[in-house]
Amino acid sequence: MTDIMEKNSIAIKSAIKIETLTKIYRRSHLGRLHTTTGVKNLSLEVKTGEIFGLVGLNGSGKTTTIKLILGLLFPTDGKITVFGNPMPDRKKLHLIGYLPELPYFHKKFTGKELLVFYSKLSGMDRGLIPGRIQEIAGLLEMVPYMDKRISDYSKGMMQRLAIAQSLVHDPPLLVFDELVSGLDPLGIREMRTLVQKLKERGKTVFFSSHLISEVERVCDRVGILHGGSLVRVVEQTDWQRTNLEDIFISEVKK
Repeated sequence: MTDIMEKNSIAIKSAIKIETLTKIYRRSHLGRLHTTTGVKNLSLEVKTGEIFGLVGLNGSGKTTTIKLILGLLFPTDGKITVFGNPMPDRKKLHLIGYLPELPYFHKKFTGKELLVFYSKLSGMDRGLIPGRIQEIAGLLEMVPYMDKRISDYSKGMMQRLAIAQSLVHDPPLLVFDELVSGLDPLGIREMRTLVQKLKERGKTVFFSSHLISEVERVCDRVGILHGGSLVRVVEQTDWQRTNLEDIFISEVKK
C-alpha cells in the first residue's frame, strides 16, 4: 500500500519545490566571523517529467542549490520538497539519482562490481540487482566494458558509469551537476541523447551546466542564477524566438 501511495504522490506532485531558500556560509578566521551567501530567497518549481536546466556564472549558486536539494547542505532558511516530501530526509533519498560534477570511483573495481556496490548501498533487493545492472548497461551502451577495470575507462566511459550508478536504483528524479563536464563533442552528443531517453521513460531530469547551447537543445525550461538569486525562468518558447545565450547575457548584465 505504501508503494502505491508513493507512486501516486510522484504522479501528481511537482518533482522539486523550493521556497524562499537561503544558504549562508559562516567561517571564523583570526577571531572574525566571515559570511558568504550561497543562495538567497530562491523559489523554484520543477515539474514532474520535465527536463529543467540551471545555468549561471561560476559562483552563482548552482552547486549549492543541488547540494541543498540532496541534503548535503542544510539551509539557513526556506524549505525544499521532493515529490511532496520535505527534505532533507534520508528515507526519501531513494527518489533521487545524483551525478556529482567530479565523480570518483576506486580504480580497482570493474564497472559491474561498482554497480553491484551501489545497488546494495541503495538497499535494492539482491535478487533484482543482476537484471537491473544488465538493463542499465544496455541503456548506456556499456555492455562490452562492464568487466573491465575502471582504471582502463576513458573520460566518456567514466561519465557513463557515474550516470549508471545514479540510475541503478531506478529513481524518478535525476539530479546532475555539470552533466557534460570535460566531455568531447561525441560524448556531449551521447549525454544529450541519454537525457532525452530518460524523459521518454518518465524521469524528471534537473541538471546544471555551463554549456548554454546544450541546455537550449534538451531542456523544457531553464532557470538563470546570478549572485545566488534566481533572476529568471525561461520557457522553451522564449528562446525559440531568439536564443538562450542572448537571454542569459542580458539577465546577468543587469
